Amino acid sequence: MPKQKHDYSFWTKYKRFAGTEIMLYVIMIVGIILGIIIFS
Repeated sequence: MPKQKHDYSFWTKYKRFAGTEIMLYVIMIVGIILGIIIFS
């Protein structure tokens, strides 16, 4: 049972930062695409 409680707290923390992580990934992808366009 302690494992389930740990997983729950982990998912709660993850959901809290999910939006920021998605934004970081989007910015990274856009930066890579722009880099490819500029350097090609």
